[in-house]
Amino acid sequence: MTMIDVQKDPAARTLTFTARFDAPVERVWQVWADPRQLERWWGPPGYSATFADFELAPGREVGYFMTGPDGKRYHGWWRILSVNPPRGLEFEDGFADDDGRPNPDMPTTTARVTLEPDGEGTRMLIESTFPTNDAMEQLVAMGMVEGMREAMGQIPSIVGADPAA
Repeated sequence: MTMIDVQKDPAARTLTFTARFDAPVERVWQVWADPRQLERWWGPPGYSATFADFELAPGREVGYFMTGPDGKRYHGWWRILSVNPPRGLEFEDGFADDDGRPNPDMPTTTARVTLEPDGEGTRMLIESTFPTNDAMEQLVAMGMVEGMREAMGQIPSIVGADPAA
């Protein structure tokens, strides 16, 4: 199993996802840094992702949408806070309307991704911080934990493949 742990900390308003991959840190970094690879796993199976605006640089915004099995599009955005290749990045993550504008009616999170060597593989931690416990509970109820588990479960087939593929 790819995801090895999920920790919910209401006092800190965080969910921390821990996964392990049988690939070096530099290779796992590419599933974040290369939008074509990111599209292959960002979102649960059956929801293909498309990243239109993509530049991993502090202050930049990234726009994307996921297309569900029924053809419906679900838009989102990131605001890049920091990038430390190949060890990690930090970004704000939120829902967007059909034009890609942030949806103020939905909570945002701040995600901190950390990649560290783990034997001959890589341990990836994604810590999502929520503005309130209610926001955390809302996103958990919407399936965030299951969605992340399914999405991250797609990474092993990517990191085991040719990075140019």
